[in-house]
Amino acid sequence: MKRIISFLFCLLAFYVSAYPKTTVPQVIPALQEWKGYSGILRLPSEGSIIIAPQSGKQLTDVAFILASDLKEMFGFNYTVSTGKPQKGSIFLSLGKEEKRLGTEGYKLDVNIHVSIEAPASKGVLWGTRTLLQMLYNQPDGLQKGKAVDFPLYENRGFMLDGGRKFFTMDFLKQYIKIMSFYKMNEFQVHLNDNGFVEFFGNDWNQTYSAFRLECDAFPGLTAKDGSYSKQEFRDFQKMANSYGIEVIPEIDVPAHSLAFTHYNPRLAADNKEYGMDHLDLYKKEVYDFVDTLFAEYISGDNPVFTGPFVHIGTDEYNRKEVEQFRSFTDRYLKYITKLGKQPRMWGGLKYMKGETPVDVKDLYINAWNYGWLDVETALGDGSKVINTCDAFLYIVPAAKYYHDFLNTKWLYESWTPEMMRSEDKVQKGNPNFKGAMFAVWNDCVGNGISQQDVHFRAFPAIQVMAEKLWKGDNSHLTYSEFESLCKRTPEAPGVNLLAKVDRPVHLTTPGELLSFTGDNIHQTTLYEIGYPYAVEFDIRSDSVPVVDAILFKGPHSEFISNWTNTGKFAFRRDGYEFVFQDFRLPANQWAHIRVEGDHKGTTLFVDGKQIERLEGRSREIYNYKRKQKNRIWYQETLIFPLQQIGDPLMGFK
Repeated sequence: MKRIISFLFCLLAFYVSAYPKTTVPQVIPALQEWKGYSGILRLPSEGSIIIAPQSGKQLTDVAFILASDLKEMFGFNYTVSTGKPQKGSIFLSLGKEEKRLGTEGYKLDVNIHVSIEAPASKGVLWGTRTLLQMLYNQPDGLQKGKAVDFPLYENRGFMLDGGRKFFTMDFLKQYIKIMSFYKMNEFQVHLNDNGFVEFFGNDWNQTYSAFRLECDAFPGLTAKDGSYSKQEFRDFQKMANSYGIEVIPEIDVPAHSLAFTHYNPRLAADNKEYGMDHLDLYKKEVYDFVDTLFAEYISGDNPVFTGPFVHIGTDEYNRKEVEQFRSFTDRYLKYITKLGKQPRMWGGLKYMKGETPVDVKDLYINAWNYGWLDVETALGDGSKVINTCDAFLYIVPAAKYYHDFLNTKWLYESWTPEMMRSEDKVQKGNPNFKGAMFAVWNDCVGNGISQQDVHFRAFPAIQVMAEKLWKGDNSHLTYSEFESLCKRTPEAPGVNLLAKVDRPVHLTTPGELLSFTGDNIHQTTLYEIGYPYAVEFDIRSDSVPVVDAILFKGPHSEFISNWTNTGKFAFRRDGYEFVFQDFRLPANQWAHIRVEGDHKGTTLFVDGKQIERLEGRSREIYNYKRKQKNRIWYQETLIFPLQQIGDPLMGFK
């Protein structure tokens, strides 16, 4: 009997192609100054990136990154050499110091060639990011003119909670490219944390926790469900530096430390009221453990934490231990300094007020909550302040508190980086106010959120934060104009985590029937399709269907048939499995299937009829500590995989 499965795909995607008519190049973040010339410059598809001879050593990495990005984005082939600028070339050079340019500003001149000059290599790198966006938004040729560009704020950051949800190293590296493309320069990686005990039967021993780094001093401490080796974390930081990003590794103590007390329960606070995620600040064993842990990643000739900064956490410890907490904090600020790094911490000393001195002068502090520590108080203490205000800048996916998505319209139109409350009138220009950072906290452990779902929430925040922290003034574009620019600007060269499809793509030959024998595949030219989408196909399974057979596979997910030999469709991604329970595919019969997906859920249609929507499922628990009910909402979402149909090992017939 001939076994045939036929597929007809209908991919729905939307792409904005209109460009506003303006005399100023449209880039994110916007240029500080632009003086236009008459005419346009069309760069050749085969060309040269030329480095000034005296700048060759410092700018070689920048030049090769640019050459790679030109190839990735436009198919251009550019060689890298040193010498004098030539007509139609891209010329990179280091110039004299200028106060307003600092270490990140640059000058970009488009005339008979493109010239990017800056006092430091990072400024030249940022100039290349601007050039790439200009080329993308000006497909008919670069408008001639000269830009003088520099950031309004020194620190422009993003913090990702990788303790409660694991993010692959590939994802982190793609985020380096995204942040660099928008001139964000600090990536704080939160390396340990734990879930909330009430969602784990109010049992600390069963509550999820993770520490994400390879650890030799304490074998068994490293999380089993996802971690980074020491060498890949070193390489990650090196890559970040080449893209202008400083990675801020964070080991969070003395609260949020359940991973450490799971490893050694003797480290947990004796006072059970505090919770097992609190280290006991009265035990010498705790200090020996924390000393050894930090030293493993900071000390030696080849430290794991390669940059100048190390974040030690220090947030949300129980207030009943104010003095001991302050003593612990001061000790580790001094300890990290002794090991040769600059410590950073979450602001909490306004709430944890006491007599024990803590020296925070010239220390970088995240001002994250007005009650725990506000910008003005931190500045008054002599600290270097990064506003990470929870009320405005916290994303907690699908938690229904804080933000699921940042209010980008309000941030663009009304927020200033110094604000922690809407009524704040913090004085601008204080040299110790360094900038701002938004954060993604994955509080709802096990709720099904995917890496790409996190990105779907974080990417619009990166775009608006980049604009506000670099440019500051937003009078050049209305929010609707800015939003339109955001939607048509790529994530970064070679990055498409949103899985946008910007043009029609044939995945199969129209009208072709595809036959599968359980060990063959059909490769397509499209990896996956992102929200919102619809995928349609006609399918007839074998009379004896393969169990858990892969229909579609992509870089992040699988869509399967005959789940556990039930005939049901299911999909897997990020370690989760989701099942359409209300339909069983009949053997040896044709069925027309349509799957629709958005950032809230996934819908199955069969023969034109909606069968099931995966959205809104939740679980309610009782929180004994707060004497209230809490709820967790599951995210049954799928960016649809399309890279291959079938599978050589687990394929279908």
